[in-house]
Amino acid sequence: MNKNYSLHNLSQIAAEVIASAENKILLFYGEMGVGKTTLIKEICKQLEVLDTISSPTFSLVNEYRSEKNEKVYHFDFYRINDEEEALDMGIEEYFDNNAWCLIEWAENIKNLLPLDAVEIHLNLLEDNQRNIQLK
Repeated sequence: MNKNYSLHNLSQIAAEVIASAENKILLFYGEMGVGKTTLIKEICKQLEVLDTISSPTFSLVNEYRSEKNEKVYHFDFYRINDEEEALDMGIEEYFDNNAWCLIEWAENIKNLLPLDAVEIHLNLLEDNQRNIQLK
């Protein structure tokens, strides 16, 4: 998947991400302000998350539950100092439980990421357009 989009068709993009993802570990890459959290909120909405979605910048992870009784984990590793912090919080256990793991700033824990995780690269374009690439 490689396409341009705007906030007007964010719902469609989120649905395509869910349908295209080969597993439930999604890594979000992009500069500050590109819309990683906004896209994650829409993905959570489509996964029927019942909780209020917010960025876990200081807590590192937020746990949500869905109407289907599935767990969804939203990680934000922007403020992490080293990968040891992620190990201390049990990151490997999150990856092993077959729940959705939506990870912002994944590059800060690159040595801990599963090799088969889905990379989502976001770029800001002109006129408030964005480009999304799934790898």
